[in-house]
Amino acid sequence: MEHLQIAIPVLASLDIDRTVKFYHENLGFDRIGWKDKDYAVIARDKIEIHFWKCNDKIHPEHTSCYIRVKDVDGLYAEMKKAGVVHPNGALRDQPWRIREFAILDEDGNMIKFGENL
Repeated sequence: MEHLQIAIPVLASLDIDRTVKFYHENLGFDRIGWKDKDYAVIARDKIEIHFWKCNDKIHPEHTSCYIRVKDVDGLYAEMKKAGVVHPNGALRDQPWRIREFAILDEDGNMIKFGENL
């Protein structure tokens, strides 16, 4: 029996409203499952991300997650146009046979997106 079904990243946010707005406007997260001043649940396609309110930027600046995608080239073009690609995160083929890139949100959370080659 397969017990593990899905992983949901829980990232730190210095300002929940600002974070939700950023992910909606720049990353295309178009569904809000929950939002108050301390916690948010947002989604795009089959991916859900949770955010918890923190007061120290060290948390988001030292946090990341990885999301497997389809059509990584198309998503990269979308994220590049939005201006959110990590300065060192340009799209490239990795030796571990994944084509990937990375973005940074306004608080410093890094998200890597990758597709198997």
